[in-house]
Amino acid sequence: MKPAIAVRQLTKTYTEGSTGTLALSEVDLDVHSGELLMLVGPSGSGKTTLLSIMGCILSATSGSVRIAGREVTTLQEKDLPTIRLEHIGFVFQGFNLFPTLTAGENVELMLDLKKTPKVKAKQRAHELLDQIGLADKYDAFPADLSGGQKQRVAIARALAGDPGIILADEPTAALDSRTGRNVMQQVAELAHQRGRAVVIVTHDSRVLDFADRIVKIEDGTIAGNNAAATAGGLSFPVPNMIGASLEAVL
Repeated sequence: MKPAIAVRQLTKTYTEGSTGTLALSEVDLDVHSGELLMLVGPSGSGKTTLLSIMGCILSATSGSVRIAGREVTTLQEKDLPTIRLEHIGFVFQGFNLFPTLTAGENVELMLDLKKTPKVKAKQRAHELLDQIGLADKYDAFPADLSGGQKQRVAIARALAGDPGIILADEPTAALDSRTGRNVMQQVAELAHQRGRAVVIVTHDSRVLDFADRIVKIEDGTIAGNNAAATAGGLSFPVPNMIGASLEAVL
């Protein structure tokens, strides 16, 4: 089975004037449908840059990224919104909900972009909010929602276009432990019950046990490739990381 995301020899350099900063160096990574993969590592290690390139928000300096089997690094800028709309749902750390739109309208917005008829878009938004336990918040504005509720609305919006790939940047960073784990349970269901490929950038050691695989990034590179690695750890299944070794991943 082809991976939902295939990254090969990916390099990203940020240039400012005559100087350049290497953010990613020859990164190789596959993400499969039905998998919840977490990217961890120190601040500035390249995690969010990698997530943004996989999400067709940033362009790579060199290398290859294939989304649902299609090479995207050679596409023109004008073609990337179509890839994002068809294949990718984003969950941002700051929620990124429009404050003047209700929860339902924020979810409908993605469907509007896909030119879904208004009646069907409204019905779908109701269904998605019901699935995440917020059926009664359809007409609520973001200012009237808790942090956890806002994050769940953001998840519903990401799912509205029925994407095969979900990318999330620090989705639990602003949440308390209980709310963060509730949100992660819902995200894990997207991978395991609905077959989405889910990639999460996180510093939150409280939720690492939800991952199927954890990939550690250091200085813009994948820090090893041993699937059985432990505390030094690199790309590995979480069941091998129970207890104190979970903290060592960060």
